[in-house]
Amino acid sequence: MAELKTKPTDSSVEEFIDSVESETKRDDCRELLKIIGKVTGEKPVMWGTSIVGFGNYHYKYKTGREGDWFLAGFSPRKQSMTVYMMGGFEGKEELLDKLGKHKMSVGCLYVNKLADIDLKILEKLIKNSVNILKNSYEGQN
Repeated sequence: MAELKTKPTDSSVEEFIDSVESETKRDDCRELLKIIGKVTGEKPVMWGTSIVGFGNYHYKYKTGREGDWFLAGFSPRKQSMTVYMMGGFEGKEELLDKLGKHKMSVGCLYVNKLADIDLKILEKLIKNSVNILKNSYEGQN
């Protein structure tokens, strides 16, 4: 079974954010540091070269695949800001309807800039996702 390439590193989160080309994206990164840090109660850690993750959990699927991943995180991609969270949970669609301009895949929320969305709704989405992950994987470590 292939090992995940994206793992926590000792790289500096601040240096990474300072290296982001767009001033708007840098500001958005700093805002996400506050929001996700508040929700998770965890310090940010670089995962790989371009993802900032908070906390971690160990997952194990029925298929036998297992690994470690962060509770919530983000990455300032060229096209848009990507916010990583749990894929599906009750009430998610209602919150997304109130969020503002975004795109969503299973576990990734894409926004051009934080000014396009309601940050209180974003915080609720992340909080619900983190709570589900903590409750689902608690005691599996």
